[in-house]
Amino acid sequence: MADPEEHSTDLPECPSAQDGGLLPRELRAWMVMLAAMGAVEQELRSVVKDRLDVSHDEFLILCLLAEHPRTGLRMTRVAELLGRPKTRLTYQIACLQHAGLVTRKSVCGDKRGIEVALTEKARGLLKDASGVLASTVARALSHVMGPDQRDAMCGLIPELAEEPKTP
Repeated sequence: MADPEEHSTDLPECPSAQDGGLLPRELRAWMVMLAAMGAVEQELRSVVKDRLDVSHDEFLILCLLAEHPRTGLRMTRVAELLGRPKTRLTYQIACLQHAGLVTRKSVCGDKRGIEVALTEKARGLLKDASGVLASTVARALSHVMGPDQRDAMCGLIPELAEEPKTP
């Protein structure tokens, strides 16, 4: 794997910083966001595999469930939130269940509804790995998000341009 430090200086000028393009500011910002997401995914893949022994897609499922620790989520909602086909999700949930990371149960009053929740094992793994995962995300973003990219993101999220308020 290449040293991430090599890439930070090799980045081409941000196309969104140039006003002569065909795309409106919002679409240019969206492209910057996609590039940043790709960089984060690439960095996270190996860390997730090493720390949690799951695929990146399975990790995303665990993250969604971690945000709903008391109730879990219906599988249809997980599929919606991740933009994944339900058949693919069923396979991934089965893998996570086999690994002891999630539980599945029928939703009360709905024969077809299945709710998925994290196990204590998954909670512990996520808690133990969260620091490394967070620093991996921050490092990946720092290598692709310079001042030009930040300015481009302000086109999509104008609140980023506002100065933080001091108390």
